[in-house]
Amino acid sequence: MAVFGVLATSLGVVGLVAPDAQLAMMGFAPEPGTVRADSDRTLTFLTASSMAAVNMGVYYVLAALSDWKAFFRWTVPFRLLTFTVFTLAVITGRAPAGFLGVGIWEGLGAVATAMALRWETQRAQ
Repeated sequence: MAVFGVLATSLGVVGLVAPDAQLAMMGFAPEPGTVRADSDRTLTFLTASSMAAVNMGVYYVLAALSDWKAFFRWTVPFRLLTFTVFTLAVITGRAPAGFLGVGIWEGLGAVATAMALRWETQRAQ
C-alpha cells in the first residue's frame, strides 16, 4: 500500500510539474512540430487527474501507516474495476497501448492486496 501510494503521489507530481513528460509516458506524445489549439483542454484534464493521483497516493500512504485494513479491502474491487476499464479502453481503441500498463498495474495491485489480506487473516488464526 505504501509503495503504491508513493508511486501514485510521485506520478501525480510529474503530471503537475512536467505534463508533457507524463503525457509521453502514457502514449500521448504530440506529433513533432504541432501546437495545441486554444480550445485544447488536455493540460487542464491532466492537472485534475494528477492532483487526484497525488491525493489518492497520500491516502494510500496514510492508510498504510495506520494499518487501516478496511481501506485495504475496499481498494481490491475498485482496483479491479480500474483494471477492467483501462484494459477495455485499450482493447476497444479508446486509449493508446500505454494505458495497458495502468490496467496491469491496477490488476496486479488488487491481486497482491487481496493475497496479503488473506495471508494476514490466516496467520492471525
